[in-house]
Amino acid sequence: MCWRVMSNAILPQPKADALTGRILYSFRRCPYAMRARLAMAVSRVNCALREVKLSAKPAAMLIASPKGTVPVLVQPDGAVIDESLDIMRWALAQSDPSGWLMRDDPALIAANDGAFKRALDRYKYPDRYGTDACEHRAMGLEFLRGLETRLAFSDALCGPHFGLTDAAIVPFVRQFAGVEPAWFAVQSLPRVQRWLDAFLGSALYAAIMLRLAPWSPGDPPVPMPQAPL
Repeated sequence: MCWRVMSNAILPQPKADALTGRILYSFRRCPYAMRARLAMAVSRVNCALREVKLSAKPAAMLIASPKGTVPVLVQPDGAVIDESLDIMRWALAQSDPSGWLMRDDPALIAANDGAFKRALDRYKYPDRYGTDACEHRAMGLEFLRGLETRLAFSDALCGPHFGLTDAAIVPFVRQFAGVEPAWFAVQSLPRVQRWLDAFLGSALYAAIMLRLAPWSPGDPPVPMPQAPL
């Protein structure tokens, strides 16, 4: 599988005092926050990364975005972007060294964010939703079969190289696969499994999944990791 970003060497990160005042509020395991971090890392746009504890959201984040969900990108002038896809496209509009914007399929991303995400939530949290996990697992599997068909023609969802569409969708597939790993491993999805494994084994994934303590006022800024070119 050929990716533009697969090196094991993470480039030196900018020093904290070189940050521009831009802040990304994130939560490590949230798939929406993950895809925002992926685009920020690939764009190599400087910002400070603040890990959020969802049960104790910082006041500064809630002032910036009262809806209280991550990710939230606060610009140096106080402007706020609090939708993950908007953050991705903003970051890549600033700098797109790997050509991710050329591989953007809004319809496929919308299907992921709509029916697949709904099935994923009800599969992963059946008690919360009062649903049949197996029924919603089957619904999610249908979406993955569509990805399997698509990956028969190329190594990524929009051509030979990983791009915006892959980055927008793969965090949710990761979450789906993690609900019942043994079950997922025996499904007839060899191309999806290979695509997911390539992502999980990449330097890019390692870079954006660093473990941070929840941010508190007064903490020194933590630079957002940057992907190798």
